[in-house]
Amino acid sequence: MNKKNRGTTINERLYMSGTLNKFDKAVEKKDIDCVVKILKNVDLDDISIEAILKQIKLFDGDDTT
Repeated sequence: MNKKNRGTTINERLYMSGTLNKFDKAVEKKDIDCVVKILKNVDLDDISIEAILKQIKLFDGDDTT
């Protein structure tokens, strides 16, 4: 994990990276590839990304990362 992101929420990371609106639009469009790319760019690991995809109902159990 990048030291600058330690202790920050996902929304804070997205905001600080300037990708919050892009993330929201990708979720709205159900663009899983774009969502995953954005989350990886803010230093989230695959386990965290999978949990987020499940939470926002974009992950059905198949490998997406």
